[in-house]
Amino acid sequence: MAYNLLKGKKGIIFGALDNKSIAWKVAELAHEEGAVFTLSNTPTALRFGEINELAEKCNATVIPADATSVEDLTRVIEQSMEILGGKVDFILHSIGMSLNVRKKRVYSDLDYNYLMKTLDISAVSFHKMLQTAYKLDAINEWGSVVGLSYIAAQRTLYGYNDMADAKALLESVARSFGYIYGRERKIRVNTISQSPTYTTAGSGVKGIDSLMDFTDRMSPLGNATADECASYCITLFSDLTKKVTMQNLFHDGGFSSMGMSWKAMKMYNKSFNCDCDPIDEDPITD
Repeated sequence: MAYNLLKGKKGIIFGALDNKSIAWKVAELAHEEGAVFTLSNTPTALRFGEINELAEKCNATVIPADATSVEDLTRVIEQSMEILGGKVDFILHSIGMSLNVRKKRVYSDLDYNYLMKTLDISAVSFHKMLQTAYKLDAINEWGSVVGLSYIAAQRTLYGYNDMADAKALLESVARSFGYIYGRERKIRVNTISQSPTYTTAGSGVKGIDSLMDFTDRMSPLGNATADECASYCITLFSDLTKKVTMQNLFHDGGFSSMGMSWKAMKMYNKSFNCDCDPIDEDPITD
């Protein structure tokens, strides 16, 4: 059901790879909600060919770019304004990659060249994107920029590796640039800390299946899906959230506020050969 939340709005969506991507879901829903936008991803990603299907479905133009290149970002933003007929109202940064994760280098044995690439691709690119848009005066007043993050920016999660450092930097950039953009141009900058999601990129995280099962059981509402994350992004692009900025917004079914759930405690007790009794009380009345 469409609400026309983005009717008349223009945007740029970075990072749609295939139909499992959160950015892909955001593009589909933004189109449904009345927005027009361009799509961008790396030339390597575009060779997969699937993004062209999304572009056709959403009547969007695809502009190849390396998000770590200021020159490429400048071209994407300038061409987007030309294609869309003026400044944009929203930008999505859905970009992240770690060669250390791909090469199975553990956190205590990082390749530092890979680490620099992780930070550049996954976080510094967010600053480059914001700075380029700022210098080009490319975003309308009360516009909105959203980056996708993860709770590993604040807490240690096994297997997330140097991507945790990148997400912490991403969130810091959102706060720092959010202050400047808000103060000077009334533009919002936020990050969404999403549940672990089985995207093409997310599937590379060690133990992703077990992690998703754990967080789903721990979260009172269960894990948030890619489609649900897209809905949340749309609200942040809309005029309904005009005074929300510099925030890292948890979209994880309540996981980020949990310490120990009833189910987890019950399983914890059962996992030991001890004299203690498992917790059998009703979690609703306990």
